[in-house]
Amino acid sequence: MLSYRHAFHAGNHADVLKHAVVVQLLEHLTQKDKAFWYIDTHAGAGLYALDHAYAQKKSEFETGIGPLWRAAASGTPLCPMLEDYLDQVRALNPDGQLRHYPGSPWLAWQMLRDQDRLRLFELHSTEIQVLRDNFRGAGRKVMLYDGDGFGGIKAILPPPPRRALVLIDPSYEDKQDYARTVQTVQDGLQRFATGIYAVWYPQVQRRESIQLPVQLKNLPLKSWLHVSLTVKHPVAGGLGLHGSGMFIVNPPWRLKESLQEAMPVLKELLAQDDGAGFVLEAEEN
Repeated sequence: MLSYRHAFHAGNHADVLKHAVVVQLLEHLTQKDKAFWYIDTHAGAGLYALDHAYAQKKSEFETGIGPLWRAAASGTPLCPMLEDYLDQVRALNPDGQLRHYPGSPWLAWQMLRDQDRLRLFELHSTEIQVLRDNFRGAGRKVMLYDGDGFGGIKAILPPPPRRALVLIDPSYEDKQDYARTVQTVQDGLQRFATGIYAVWYPQVQRRESIQLPVQLKNLPLKSWLHVSLTVKHPVAGGLGLHGSGMFIVNPPWRLKESLQEAMPVLKELLAQDDGAGFVLEAEEN
């Protein structure tokens, strides 16, 4: 039975890394007039209220989007990549008060053009209903699928415009999600070799988490980029999230350059102790 609700974690340090990367990937795709699809295997609710009881229970946004928001408000200079990301969050908070946070589907929706499409999967019975409510009236540009995104995307790849960003970001509540993620990338590339695949994963004290980027590197990839942000030492006993990572297949060539500027800033702003650090690596075959 699924129990994970992203509303408890909205705007945390993992969201900051994931969404800053997603915004850059979407900006890359919008540079050409040709249409593209945004496909999300685990869409969640899509949009979150930071003043809601769910978000307030742990207030993880206070150590995620919060420090960036406050730094920008105080006039601290940030790099272009982080400013691009903050611009999308500001679009939901025009009065300057941080009350709402966009999930990946909402970021894509804000950046969508008339010719582009969203395809969103969500298996959790409560989350899919909230997702429907949030995208009510969106029209044919957005299609929601009540079901498993791992298997569901097989039916929509390759997309008609032959351009797409596929975000694979399960909760990894079930440890089988790690193996299924690798298999989904492998299957996706067989159907749609030129797509951009962005995989998010948590840094937790679990063997599968450590092995995931290694397993992805071992796939027959033309090019890849791996970035991870650690915000603190792992908690004694092995529980809790101490960082996260993004693995991108077929990344835009400028993404590494943008991350080289952004990651030291994120480490400085989001560090919770002296265990903070980051990894940035890429390869083109």
